[in-house]
Amino acid sequence: GINQSTVFSCEAHNVKGLSSSRTATVQIKAMPLQPLNVTVSQVTSSNASVVWVPGFDGRAPLHSCTLQVAESPDGQEVSTEVTPVPPFAYGVQGLKHSTNYSVRVQCSNEMGSSPFTDRVYFQTLELAPSSTPQNIHVIQRDPGLILEWEGVAPDVLKENVLGYRLEWIQDNVTQGEMIVQDTKANLTTWNPLKDLIIRVCVLNTAGCGPWSDLFLLEAQEVMGGQRQPPYGTSWVPVALGILTALVTAVALALILLRKRRKETRFGHAFGSVVGRGDPAVHFRAARSFNREGPELIEATLESVGISDELKTKLKDVLIQEQQFTLGRMLGKGEFGSVREALLKLDDGSFQKVAVKMLKADIFTSTDIEEFLREAACMKEFDHPHVTKLIGVSLRSRPKGRLPIPMVILPFMKHGDLHAFLLMSRIGENPFNLPVQTLLKFMIDIASGMEYLSSKNFIHRDLAARNCMLDENMNVSVADFGLSKKIYSGDYYRQGCASKLPVKWLALESLADNLYTTHSDVWAFGVTMWEIVTRGQTPYAGIENAEIYNYLISGNRLKQPPECLEDVYDLMCRCWHPEPKLRPSFGVLRSQLEMIRGRMSTLSSSQDPLYVNIGKDKEASASDPALHASFGNTDGEETIAGAAAAVTSDYRYIMSPLCLGDDAEGERHPDGQEGEDKSLLYELETEGEKSC
Repeated sequence: GINQSTVFSCEAHNVKGLSSSRTATVQIKAMPLQPLNVTVSQVTSSNASVVWVPGFDGRAPLHSCTLQVAESPDGQEVSTEVTPVPPFAYGVQGLKHSTNYSVRVQCSNEMGSSPFTDRVYFQTLELAPSSTPQNIHVIQRDPGLILEWEGVAPDVLKENVLGYRLEWIQDNVTQGEMIVQDTKANLTTWNPLKDLIIRVCVLNTAGCGPWSDLFLLEAQEVMGGQRQPPYGTSWVPVALGILTALVTAVALALILLRKRRKETRFGHAFGSVVGRGDPAVHFRAARSFNREGPELIEATLESVGISDELKTKLKDVLIQEQQFTLGRMLGKGEFGSVREALLKLDDGSFQKVAVKMLKADIFTSTDIEEFLREAACMKEFDHPHVTKLIGVSLRSRPKGRLPIPMVILPFMKHGDLHAFLLMSRIGENPFNLPVQTLLKFMIDIASGMEYLSSKNFIHRDLAARNCMLDENMNVSVADFGLSKKIYSGDYYRQGCASKLPVKWLALESLADNLYTTHSDVWAFGVTMWEIVTRGQTPYAGIENAEIYNYLISGNRLKQPPECLEDVYDLMCRCWHPEPKLRPSFGVLRSQLEMIRGRMSTLSSSQDPLYVNIGKDKEASASDPALHASFGNTDGEETIAGAAAAVTSDYRYIMSPLCLGDDAEGERHPDGQEGEDKSLLYELETEGEKSC
């Protein structure tokens, strides 16, 4: 018979010649060879881990390995353990402490078992002592104390004793410890005027055994030279109770004394009148005032409680509060406000800026950290179509209150793009926006997003409301409160409670909280739809909770009237259900430039840059844009007299994987309390169709 691997082939002969088949190899199964590199690790007093490398398997899968564990040196077998493989490892349990063992391994397949390996020797660790010293007593001796106890007999202990560990405690703090080989110790570093607590344990190479009962030696008995029998620690709760009562009494006394001084502060002026028996005026002081104002704490990055990493990033963009002057309120939202300001530059000139700040009395160090992280994110940007950070500043407040963080940004004359589009359509004096201008808005946004994606940033909140419009009608991407930088991989998974712009989210973001540059492309498609419709609400009439089912069914936003086929085709490509099949921002920018290039150039009379919207209207147009970053629910100003401030409630819901509470109420920076009142406006509702 065949007992080794053999190669076969077949030949056919006829009058025409010879033909050979391909070769075939017949593998002969055999018993495996013995395992290799047997090692023992993670040895304790009763357990050990055995690991090995399988040898040649005999061309048949190994199904099990056998371990034989024996005591050394007599070789008496303790146990035989069979374990399925892989893995080629086994944990041996139930061993004796301080004992020498050996182990060997063999492996088996369907043909049989390999020879056993050579024995590998190991020793289990010593067991920690289980007995405790008894009958502890103290003998006073000048200048120290002698502590004695009854040791544990070796036949009872059954462990190798290295000695005893003694620990002494005063004022509930361990004052020291010592290790002695005898059952006696001499204490010299202790305070005889305070109670002394002592405990002892048996010590060997495995560690310390259980502690003895606590032994208390009271201070007065030490001074009197008496011995103290063992006591428990029942005095500790009593002492804590007395201490708590004393602290409470002192606190109440201080409060009453302060109150009494306030009530009689002005009464001392009439002391001479009272002495003569004349009538005196008595009154309570309701409140005192300091004409010089409260003392202010120094506003520095160290005083706001942010991380060291964030301090380092913002150190070189910190602007002193004295360098700019705050002006009128441009807008406010639930958590913050934006004000116009004049910033004094190094050459003495002034620059008009917008200052974004958190509202007073409603933020913590965590809120400041998140607010300033957006500024640190913007610091890295340098692109004509991405809003650039000018600097950050801190507004000083009275002692005990955190400074107000402020982010200084370029002033945008025409405000946010969404408000501008609304004004052109439903303002008091509507005006026409040519297709070429709308395409330019899209190209600017695509260019800015192309830059952000090249820097590995994902925006996560791209929408017309978060794009700013300057005096030259150039659009800049803004509001990076939800943006994230990707340091590894190509995605970010949302894991904390935050409000999300549901109607701008991609399918994968709604389903799995997964965000990539591809999900920003989806949001760009919705932003294009906003621009073409001049600020209409996407998915009008569809609730936030219904959006996912609506999209997963294949539905998309309907092609708006007068929308170019090529532009709508780009929108649909942005909404592809497979993220990687969506176009990049570079492709979108070039395609939009090609579409715009095929159209005629605008004349000056057609360009909305020359539309006369008046001084008041111009200012109003910029107002809601600057406060949209805070997710506001009302408009501080009106846009050209029209109801153009649209509530943000329709844009956001809570992430389904997170839970968080909205802040209730707000406090204005000047200390006056107020509450935003939402102005809800119903926009045109258009049907939807599949893309």
